[in-house]
Amino acid sequence: MINLIIRGCNGKLGQVISEIAENDSEIKVVAGIDLMPRKNGGNSYPVFEHLGECTVSADVVVDCSSPKGLTELLSVCRERKMAIVLCTTGFSEEQLAEVEQASREVAILRSANMSLGINTLAKLAEAAAKIFAEADFDIEIVERHHNRKVDAPSGTALLLADRINTALDGQYHYTYDRSGRRQARDPKEIGISAVRGGTIVGEHEIIFAGRDEVIELKHTAYSREVFGTGAVQAVKFLAGKKAGMYDMRGVVGA
Repeated sequence: MINLIIRGCNGKLGQVISEIAENDSEIKVVAGIDLMPRKNGGNSYPVFEHLGECTVSADVVVDCSSPKGLTELLSVCRERKMAIVLCTTGFSEEQLAEVEQASREVAILRSANMSLGINTLAKLAEAAAKIFAEADFDIEIVERHHNRKVDAPSGTALLLADRINTALDGQYHYTYDRSGRRQARDPKEIGISAVRGGTIVGEHEIIFAGRDEVIELKHTAYSREVFGTGAVQAVKFLAGKKAGMYDMRGVVGA
């Protein structure tokens, strides 16, 4: 049995992870961390405002709150030898350095997107890119999200672009806007476009466009549950692992 603490347990994703984990026979949610009370009643486990105040031990802490409090999270987990699944994004370079340092003492899994589908898509895109780049196909990524999302392009679009570019030995550069120039497309660019509207949870499309044929790889998320499912699988993957940095490639076998 894997004992789990959920940091940010009363947020939207935290509640999704909580529900999925509590229905998984391999996991027991032993505590939650959150500054705000749950809107729809109490939790089935004790909730503390700060991890340092938590008196319950665990094997893994899944963090789905915010970059705030990262230093405390890393410090407590290092002291108690608890593995960490970081579902949070938006870390500064200094914070990422903290995470890297902490990974020398505990196992840490970090990903810009916890979806099993997205991470499998990235694996497929790597294989496809190696084939199509040789045939001079152009590569474009289009991402679509709800009208409340403030950053663009999405971290997931960049994750996909990075995985493709790494597979192609880093030969490509990224283009986010073509409105200020009048010139033909650079064969060594990956175009990344962002669409914002409505309540779109998340769509990511990779386009390989060649002479007289187009191949499209696409992932659509219809709810936050896909991220919660991936996070729970990441918890099960990370439990018992030795200190080091991990990502979702290990979870999906990429």
